[in-house]
Amino acid sequence: MIRYFAIASLLAAVGVAAFAQDAPNTLTKEEIKEGWHLLFDGKDMNGWVSAKGSDVPIAGWEVKDGLFNVMDDTGEQGGTGGDVMTAAVYKDFELSVDFKITRGANSGIKYFVDPEKTGKSIGFEYQILDDAVHPDAKAGKNGDRTQGSLYDMIPAPADKPVNPVGEWNTARIVVKGAHVEHWLNGVNLLEVERFTPEFRAIVAESKFKKIAGFGELHEGHILLQDHGFPVSFRNVKIRELTTK
Repeated sequence: MIRYFAIASLLAAVGVAAFAQDAPNTLTKEEIKEGWHLLFDGKDMNGWVSAKGSDVPIAGWEVKDGLFNVMDDTGEQGGTGGDVMTAAVYKDFELSVDFKITRGANSGIKYFVDPEKTGKSIGFEYQILDDAVHPDAKAGKNGDRTQGSLYDMIPAPADKPVNPVGEWNTARIVVKGAHVEHWLNGVNLLEVERFTPEFRAIVAESKFKKIAGFGELHEGHILLQDHGFPVSFRNVKIRELTTK
């Protein structure tokens, strides 16, 4: 089952402001009790490795003023520093990430990144994009490369609650068994059930159709993308979920 959400009716109740904490890169007592832990502490890259295969990126990324920054401004696909990913793999989880883009930026949060294909950063992608400027917003099908979309497969609604370039937005990804959700600034953008004929048909019509077994992994790395544009991340946190 795939669900698309009309957002306008929800905005009055939820608001459009980013759901960032007052003290970045910290957890409240309630979050700790709920099982959340930080993937980025605002101080270093501990827990992250380069998707190119080395321990940490040599160039292209920096930790500064509590932010995890892509410094690349080449605009080149793949970037110069390369993607960074968690050293650990995750199965069922809820992930929350604050992100701030620059004008025309393209980036993404990937999950189910295949440990056998990490050099190519193959996995599901929560698209991060300046929809108004970057040409990828008009590529793909029905807006499935716009911000918040499951990249090249399922579009986010056009009326999603996006904060302007230069301001913080909060992405949330929920994975529980076959069920996947994308959220933006507290609003549910889409839901999908993997391992179904309907979802496999979507994969078969995407750019991933030639990748054997794409979308079938039950666990993988989480990855932040360097796509050649300056982007900042903070409050990268996760809690692992249990399934029956």
